[in-house]
Amino acid sequence: MKRIRVLGISIIILHVLITIPHGIAHSNLHIQMNLWQNIYILLVINLLPLLAAVLIWRRKRIGFLLLLFSMAGSFLFGVFYHFIAAGPDNVASLTLHPWSNTFKWSAYLLALTEAAGFFIGLAGSRPH
Repeated sequence: MKRIRVLGISIIILHVLITIPHGIAHSNLHIQMNLWQNIYILLVINLLPLLAAVLIWRRKRIGFLLLLFSMAGSFLFGVFYHFIAAGPDNVASLTLHPWSNTFKWSAYLLALTEAAGFFIGLAGSRPH
C-alpha cells in the first residue's frame, strides 16, 4: 500500500508540474476559455488532485477515489479539447509560435499523467 501511495502522490506532483507550463502556454498563445471551462479547470484539474494528494498522504482511501475521478474528468476534458474538438485549444490548430511546442507537449504529457493517475486511483481505491 505504501508503494501505491507514493505513486499516487508522485503522479499528482508531476501533473501539477505539467499544468504550469501548459497554463503559461495557454496565456502566451491567447487561447481563452469560457467561464465554465475555467471553473472546471480550477476545480477538477488543479484543486481536486491536490486534495487527493493530501488525503492519500493521510492514508485515507477516499483520496484514491478522488484521484480516480479527478483524473478521469481531467483526461476526458483535455483529450476532447486538445485532440478532438475543433478550436484554438486543439493541438492540430496551433499556428507557428514560440509557445506552440510547449502547449503541444504539455497536452500530451497531461493526457499521460491523467491516464496514469486514473489507474493509480483505481488500484488504490480497491479494498485491501
